[in-house]
Amino acid sequence: MVALGSVTSRLGSVFPFLLVLVDLQYEGAECGVNADVEKHLELGKKLLAAGQLADALSQFHAAVDGDPDNYIAYYRRATVFLAMGKSKAALPDLSKVIELKMDFTAARLQRGHLLLKQGKLDEAEDDFKKVLKSNPSENEEKEAQSQLIKSDEMQRLRSQALDAFESSDYTAAITFLDKILEVCVWDAELRELRAECFIKEGEPRKAISDLKAASKLKNDNTEAFYKISTLYYQLGDHELSLSEVRECLKLDQDHKRCFAHYKQVKKLNKLIETAEELIRDGRYTDATSKYESVMKTEPSVSEYIIRSKERICHCFSKDEKPVEAIRVCSEVLQMEPENVNALKDRAEAYLIEEMYDEAIQDYETAQEHNENDQQIREGLEKAQRLLKQSQKRDYYKILGVKRNAKKQEIIKAYRKLALQWHPDNFQNEEEKKKAEKKFIDIAAAKEVLSDPEMRKKFDDGEDPLDAENQQGGGGNPFHRSWNSWQGFNPFSSE
Repeated sequence: MVALGSVTSRLGSVFPFLLVLVDLQYEGAECGVNADVEKHLELGKKLLAAGQLADALSQFHAAVDGDPDNYIAYYRRATVFLAMGKSKAALPDLSKVIELKMDFTAARLQRGHLLLKQGKLDEAEDDFKKVLKSNPSENEEKEAQSQLIKSDEMQRLRSQALDAFESSDYTAAITFLDKILEVCVWDAELRELRAECFIKEGEPRKAISDLKAASKLKNDNTEAFYKISTLYYQLGDHELSLSEVRECLKLDQDHKRCFAHYKQVKKLNKLIETAEELIRDGRYTDATSKYESVMKTEPSVSEYIIRSKERICHCFSKDEKPVEAIRVCSEVLQMEPENVNALKDRAEAYLIEEMYDEAIQDYETAQEHNENDQQIREGLEKAQRLLKQSQKRDYYKILGVKRNAKKQEIIKAYRKLALQWHPDNFQNEEEKKKAEKKFIDIAAAKEVLSDPEMRKKFDDGEDPLDAENQQGGGGNPFHRSWNSWQGFNPFSSE
């Protein structure tokens, strides 16, 4: 049951109908309505006035079934259809009214309105002209003349639009079609024509909007679904492309172009879905391989090349392969300089490579295009801390290892350097002092980087030995004394 308030606007659009209905009470005797039909008509009229459209429709259905020659029943049912926004259902009822009562000008005028919206200009003009010849009321005559002028204008604009299209002046054609479709809102052919113009002008999303409308306005419109699917495919939206081509195949499972396109989209969709599952599982090498297969499967659509490279860039970055990540991310950014995902992933790769200035620049550029992204903000803060830290003491550089080095690599590098710079290896006092300082740095680096908690603090921009020395009450913020390291065995398990 529909509330009265929710249908006020739609009832307003069929106001001429409601005016006529008020004046139709006396028509029952003329039409020879039997008692049951009269009851359905009266009850339907009350329900319509109360805004109970579905219930009113049921009553008018019963009235038509009870007396198939009763034009009032058809007219009232058409009124409800229009109030419910079902113009396609209203049109046959209006035609039936005119068939049963040729001089019913209100029905003819309303049918003319619907035909005009459908773009059936010749048929609409015929109805308006017949209204003018049928002794109409003053209001009906005025409305018919107004609509006839409008229909003539639409004929002229359509001719201009077609001429512009034939001349490949798609911008002008769109301008004319915009004006026509403000009036002929249900004209599927004109929407398809404007969609073609949008495609020629490089505006596929606007074309999709018109084609979607056309697919609803015209029954079994497989061509519209096929075009929508191919446009989504060209835009790189494989999921929506797959959905639309399936609609085409629902209407015609033997549609050759839709079936061929379906197979291509389904294959590509499967590759991308699998690749994304692999990324979620942290299997970045396998995911990279899948995205390389995507590019081989669809080498002619640039959108899939860019998206695949973007995801490969992400995989390399997450898999801590910074050189490869920087290379692929840079390829993406050459094609799309404002690609935030590629900027973030390249920035992470720069951090691994200790290229802090470059990382900061990428994060700042990404932030310009997405200032609310917390990951960008945190990444930028980290890069700035690491840059500041690198200008002081860098334990990774002291040991000569990468920031992503495993503990075994750190221990190995420490042992090699500790053996090389152990002060006992030097006899000259000046060289011994230099070696002591070097050895202390090496030992400190090993202590920090081999301890997960201390290493995390250092990676976050804090020197844990600074805090330790400050808590101990002064002293050199970077060094412990050589005495504290004497007797230290570089070849112990730790």
